[in-house]
Amino acid sequence: MTATLHRCWVYGDDVNTDVIFPGKYTYTITDPAELAAHALEDLDPAFAEQVRPGDVIVAGRNWGCGSSREQAVGALKAAGVPVIIAASFSRIYFRNCINQGLLPVALPTLRDLVRAGDTIQIDRAAGQIVAAGRTFAIPPLSPSVQAILDAGGLIPMLRARFAGERAP
Repeated sequence: MTATLHRCWVYGDDVNTDVIFPGKYTYTITDPAELAAHALEDLDPAFAEQVRPGDVIVAGRNWGCGSSREQAVGALKAAGVPVIIAASFSRIYFRNCINQGLLPVALPTLRDLVRAGDTIQIDRAAGQIVAAGRTFAIPPLSPSVQAILDAGGLIPMLRARFAGERAP
């Protein structure tokens, strides 16, 4: 795998799940395209209309705090965001990213070095991000977490794993 360029959307600290995906839609929207259409609408109304597949989010501390709303990950993944880089993540949001096959990367200093619209280079195979003339190591993931991400999420991994097994 070679390094790829990604355009950045940059946000601050304590962006909660209700801002990432509004709670008023939680039980009424299930279609991925419709989830994407409401991603970040209260924080950045231009996001859903202007995001392109491959764009990444670079954020401050405590990204995804608040409820355990899975749609807050699903909306961004459906919008084509493959990676979220934040100074830190809420524990549940981080796990929801893994479960849905969206790579969460904790890099405490990156948000202060990039601006919205900047491009960064991500090389997952080499485990590094190049931004603002600096190279950052992507924190290593356990083999089990990497297997979930490689499969596109926990459900796809389990489906593939059990597809060849016979029912009793």
